[in-house]
Amino acid sequence: MIDFGYFALCLALLTSGYALLSSLAGGRSGRLALVRSAENAMLATCLLLTLAVCVLWHALLTHNFQVRFVAENSNLAMPLFYTITSLWGGQAGSLLFWGWILSLYIAAVVLFYRHRYRELMPYAVSVMAASSFFFCILHLFSADPFVTLPFKPEDGRGLNPLLQQPLMAIHPPLLYLGMIGMVVPFAFAMAALGSGHLDSTWLRPARRWMLIPWAFLGAGLLLGGKWAYVELGWGGYWAWDPVENASFLPWLTGTAFIHSVMVQERRGMLRVWNLSLVVSTFALTILGTFITRSGVLQSAHAFVESQIGPWFLTFFALIVIVSLGLIAWRGDELRAPGRIDSPISREGAFLANNVVFAGFAFVVLLGTIFPLIVEAIDGRTISVGNPYFDQMTMPIGFTLLFLMAVAPILPWRKASGDVLSDRLIWPAWLGVGSMVFAAVVGARGWAPMLAFGLGGFAG
Repeated sequence: MIDFGYFALCLALLTSGYALLSSLAGGRSGRLALVRSAENAMLATCLLLTLAVCVLWHALLTHNFQVRFVAENSNLAMPLFYTITSLWGGQAGSLLFWGWILSLYIAAVVLFYRHRYRELMPYAVSVMAASSFFFCILHLFSADPFVTLPFKPEDGRGLNPLLQQPLMAIHPPLLYLGMIGMVVPFAFAMAALGSGHLDSTWLRPARRWMLIPWAFLGAGLLLGGKWAYVELGWGGYWAWDPVENASFLPWLTGTAFIHSVMVQERRGMLRVWNLSLVVSTFALTILGTFITRSGVLQSAHAFVESQIGPWFLTFFALIVIVSLGLIAWRGDELRAPGRIDSPISREGAFLANNVVFAGFAFVVLLGTIFPLIVEAIDGRTISVGNPYFDQMTMPIGFTLLFLMAVAPILPWRKASGDVLSDRLIWPAWLGVGSMVFAAVVGARGWAPMLAFGLGGFAG
């Protein structure tokens, strides 16, 4: 049975590689038959990875401890629920789960857009196929889930006790659905650059497919905070743990894109900025996966140290180089015809919103990777703690709350003083009332008071 799983991975490597090449060839030559063949190859990849996942699940449920992954992540005493969820409790199984979800996203895009966006689909399929091909390489050459032991133990080691918690069983799949799905808007952005169709056509599928993983990622972050509060006893829901930050970063840039894409659709502006946000979001998911799985940073959430890090760093570098090269190549065509008429306008507020989100992402990224930079330069091991993040992100959070209140009521192009006073006077008084209420119920200090006030203002 295990051989069937390994053989399915081998075939998935071939079909995804074929889809990558044939979709590119079909897009360049205009041959629809080649493009259709590539799309069918990705559907076949999805079926093959589904078979591989089912084989590994079968090994877990039948307690086949001769499979090393089963012996390391399950035992006879584990309840059925945690035996099932142990699939993503270890490195090899979770990567297989990752590759499977990626194939499901690709299959959904292929089936939904069978007769739409035909100028973009060849290049979008090639980008998604390249990502699937990369993960198939990992499955076979770096994190094979079907490695067997020379003997069959009577029992396994069992799942990490910290992971045997209902929230933790749901939290990782939601994060995977969020982070993996970012490949779809990235693929359409690259398709626009590769095909030269740089109008707003690519924005429609990119925005829709950004909203889906963005919602999953947000839900996963919330559940992860609850798990950390209940299980780790941090005394809070968020401790700026490196792996938490790795999941938070693409959510920040994805949120910025969801806002700024409206400006491009309405006014035709921020073209390069939107492309950069999509690229950053997908690249940050790969960088975050490297942080989580390479063992380079200590975290309660991270996997053990492994040799998988160089693979992800190479893939990350390839994404950045190719994307920036395509943006530079199409630079003249990406010049926006419009401009912001007034900073006190909806597009001005959206631009300010994006700058704040980008600054937020930079602050979190710097605090997360700074220990890596120091260790690489002089070998010292340091950590960046909560004081840095709290001090740097608090004003950013207040600014975002203020923009949440002001931006939706601003008109496009330009707002007059009368419009602002008419539309903001009652929200401002509600903000003051929120501060008074916070003081009555026991809030102390300027930061909680201001947060309640701005929250009421935005609400």
